[in-house]
Amino acid sequence: MDPYRQKILDHYRHPRNFGRLAEASHRAAVSNPICGDEVEIAFKVLHGRIAEIKFTGRGCAISTAASSLLTEALQGRELRTARRFTPREAIELLGAPISSARRGCACLGFSALRQALALAASD
Repeated sequence: MDPYRQKILDHYRHPRNFGRLAEASHRAAVSNPICGDEVEIAFKVLHGRIAEIKFTGRGCAISTAASSLLTEALQGRELRTARRFTPREAIELLGAPISSARRGCACLGFSALRQALALAASD
């Protein structure tokens, strides 16, 4: 098995930062009506930084792994850095080429992040 596929399967089977964040200051949930995948991103902002970030949901290996990798990449980052994060960067975290049919899955966590960041616009 190639190392990229291994990375995706590892994050799918053992997602990082998975679980509820009760004291989140920002939260958003999205779903993909085509495949039924669902992701909720929640984070806590302290002093302009993402102090803690978690996700919940259910979905395919790509959406789960992408959300896991996204939370790892953004933990401790400044909000302005998170706001500049792009869908392309979210896909690149997977480390493997993603077909156009699977890009919706790969960007589901990113979409939830964008909605949650909209709530953080005044922070």
